[in-house]
Amino acid sequence: MAHLSRTVDELSDIVARQEREIEVLTRRVARLMEREGAREAEANGGIVLGDERPPHY
Repeated sequence: MAHLSRTVDELSDIVARQEREIEVLTRRVARLMEREGAREAEANGGIVLGDERPPHY
């Protein structure tokens, strides 16, 4: 019983650590997407739309 309890505590700590890491990575990805969107808008001089067709169509 003690072994199972210790294992559950260890797994709980691991899950909590992974949750914090996911939150940090999610914020980083959001900042990168904002930065890239701003950079593309600056380069194109307009608003970037995700589904717009390239000019050669």
